[in-house]
Amino acid sequence: YHRLSIMLTRYSSGYSNNENKCLQKWNANGKMREKSLTMDTLNPQVKAVEYAVRGPIVTKAGDIERGLQQGQKHPFTEVIKANIGDSHAMGQKPITFLRQVVALCSFPELLDSSIFPDDAKQRARRILQGCGGQSLGSYSASQGVDCIRQDIAVYIEQRDKGVPADWDNIYLTTGASDGIVSILKMLVSGQGRSRSGVMIPIPQYPLYSAAISEMEAVQINYYLDEDNCWALDINELHRAYQAAKEHCHPRVICIINPGNPTGQVQSKKCIEEVLHFAYEENLFVMSDEVYQDNVYSPDCQFHSFKKVLYEMGPEYFNTVELASFHSTSKGYSGECGFRGGYMEVLNLDLEVKAQLVKLLSVRLCPPVSGQAAMDVIVNPPLPHEPSYLQFHKEKSAVLGALAEKAQMTEQILNTVPGIKCNPVQGAMYAFPRIFIPPRAVEEAMCVSLLLLEETGICLVPGSGFGQREGTYHFRMTILPTTEKLKVLLEKLRDFHIKFLKEYASLEEPKR
Repeated sequence: YHRLSIMLTRYSSGYSNNENKCLQKWNANGKMREKSLTMDTLNPQVKAVEYAVRGPIVTKAGDIERGLQQGQKHPFTEVIKANIGDSHAMGQKPITFLRQVVALCSFPELLDSSIFPDDAKQRARRILQGCGGQSLGSYSASQGVDCIRQDIAVYIEQRDKGVPADWDNIYLTTGASDGIVSILKMLVSGQGRSRSGVMIPIPQYPLYSAAISEMEAVQINYYLDEDNCWALDINELHRAYQAAKEHCHPRVICIINPGNPTGQVQSKKCIEEVLHFAYEENLFVMSDEVYQDNVYSPDCQFHSFKKVLYEMGPEYFNTVELASFHSTSKGYSGECGFRGGYMEVLNLDLEVKAQLVKLLSVRLCPPVSGQAAMDVIVNPPLPHEPSYLQFHKEKSAVLGALAEKAQMTEQILNTVPGIKCNPVQGAMYAFPRIFIPPRAVEEAMCVSLLLLEETGICLVPGSGFGQREGTYHFRMTILPTTEKLKVLLEKLRDFHIKFLKEYASLEEPKR
């Protein structure tokens, strides 16, 4: 374990000071030229950023993978990366219709081919007509291609059973992350006790804590209720808000629904309570809804924050500032690499809205290929169109397999002594709690690295997402194929039992 601790430190910090000196160059006068950018001169906010999903464990996994390819011997033949929600990397096949439309947009000569169905061609032509020079290679408007924004507005209205959507409130983004960071930039200001406070759920997706650190905002933690399937407790919101007012100005509340890393789906009543809380405390609401298609539990249903806000009446719907986010990366398509996404922003002050457009214009526009992919997700084949049957079959197969794997993950993990896993109601992850003997607590930070070296399984420690003090978790995706996921869970079970035997008798810890 001491060796593992040293390795972990090494992967976290990169080069040592001595190694850095070796990288310095001699100038023409024979004097040592020091680097202008060093750890001492680096922006301290960059050093404060942490992103566990691609942290040192993942770096080590990549090293082991390359070693396996070069013939190095390990107790396993492949690394199973369950650290990140990257569907296609885990073997998921692309949705045919989406790839057809993007291919036609990328290479319009294919529009003359009889291989492609007419409904794919129709969508590609419409998207290309909205592009400068009818080319996917042109810049779009900063807010995105107009016809795609219009299609998104229609999708939102249909999803929310007639709640009106104005396409002028919709902005295409480079994945949902780009939109989330842009809105946070607009909200962060002040110094000292007037500094903006951002309320985020714990456990959280590390994008939020990383962006808050980079912007020198104040992170306000509110804890999800693990004993109640990670539900959001309104009393906990009030506690966190009141405590934060002593040292900052709380201005925004972030919600992830369905949850990442916790996999819960929030009830309509819970969403109403959050929106009422935001209304009373004058908070901006950021609703991360990228997993809205990933709901597996028959007892759960996705409710958009916008629809619930509308149903609370005009006093709420016309006043509460709400930004909601969606993406091509999750759902049933899993198209992470296209970096497509959008946000809908409601009730923004008109002058502030102009400032948001200005901020977005600095990055010119999101990838237009990603915008095209986003259009297909919100404008899929209709029942009367030729691609519908294949599209419906593929979509149902992906979501059906995820539902099966969500249930299997929960069931197998809950048979392991010292592990408790809440139901995976939605999203793509489990966040099980592990009960560690007191003697093993100081080694807990190294367990994920040891698991990787012994089994080839790459997981992320719960500390990377936040957890209540004195509790220990890990996050894993349910994305590997059913066969690989079963192998992963069995290896994880065997490793954990062996670990417990080293530190305590194999009595099942109190849950």
